[in-house]
Amino acid sequence: MDIILKIVAVGFITCIATMIIKPIRADFSIFIAIAGGLIIIFMIVNYLTVIFATFKHLINITGVSSGIYSLLIKIIGVGYLIEFTAGICNESGNSSLGDKVLLGGKIVILTLALPIVLSILDIIMELLPA
Repeated sequence: MDIILKIVAVGFITCIATMIIKPIRADFSIFIAIAGGLIIIFMIVNYLTVIFATFKHLINITGVSSGIYSLLIKIIGVGYLIEFTAGICNESGNSSLGDKVLLGGKIVILTLALPIVLSILDIIMELLPA
């Protein structure tokens, strides 16, 4: 619970700092927002190792291909990275570019998800009587 308070504090301070700096130097406010986002990302790195360890444990106990879990992690990573990038674009006043970044991310996520969908369909086809 302590970490969430730190994340909220960094987010709040970053937001206030960008609001104060934006009228004076709009170009610096973007860098402040990026720096605040990166600080938050560095704060959660330890939690990411727990997630990866859990996925590794799931691979061992389920027998499902590690490639499937690897794709899931990539999909989640792309989603977060795209959301972060689109937020920065929107904050800098480029909402149209932010929308295009989101669209591109959705296309990449769909492309990454196709092998998972095909694997699920293969499993379903094996379960159905011939």
